[in-house]
Amino acid sequence: MRIPAQSVCTAIRDDIVSGVFERGSRLTEELLARRYGVSRVPVREALRTLESEGFVTTRRHAGACVAEPTAQEAADLLEVRTLLEPLGAARAAQRRTEAHLKVLRGLVRLGQERARRGEGEDLSPLGGWFHETLAQASGSPGLTALLTQLRHKITWMYAVEQPARPVESWAEHGAIVDAVARGDAQRARALTALHAERAVAAHRLRRPGPRPERVRTSQHAVHTGGGRN
Repeated sequence: MRIPAQSVCTAIRDDIVSGVFERGSRLTEELLARRYGVSRVPVREALRTLESEGFVTTRRHAGACVAEPTAQEAADLLEVRTLLEPLGAARAAQRRTEAHLKVLRGLVRLGQERARRGEGEDLSPLGGWFHETLAQASGSPGLTALLTQLRHKITWMYAVEQPARPVESWAEHGAIVDAVARGDAQRARALTALHAERAVAAHRLRRPGPRPERVRTSQHAVHTGGGRN
């Protein structure tokens, strides 16, 4: 069975974001093909996609390497997200489905419960799912894809501190959902803009450094299902 380039792309991107491949390190087709148990063809296609996304750069005489974004480039991404997320929320107020609302309300309920109990370790993934679902509710595949790519790159470039007042943070999520449910695009946009601006302060730029373990070239499973991209 031919492994789709999209699945290989997801696997390489995840390894870049998690730090398995250090910034500036070479990404040879041979190593990647061996690591993921695929031929060089999907690896080559995946590297082209990742270069267009900014995760990979091609250097003369070195080939494909993990990109090394500057602090300014990282800051620009945060600013772009603060502009796009409110737009997505406004679109969600106009285009959301009942299924989207059900998921959003369920995530808010879980987040508020965990925040009240002080279970902070669960709040970060819940917050990610919330914003991913809100983007999907915009009914704009292009906007959703942009926000997904931004989340990947911001996770790669920044460590995010837990909010000092998680109960208040999840109350903000709840207010956004209420505005979306009422179809109030203006309020959904304003609340999301405020929430996004407050979240910026919790981001701390990651400083690249040597990892304790080298990348192994043994095969790693590549998922061919419809997982998160």
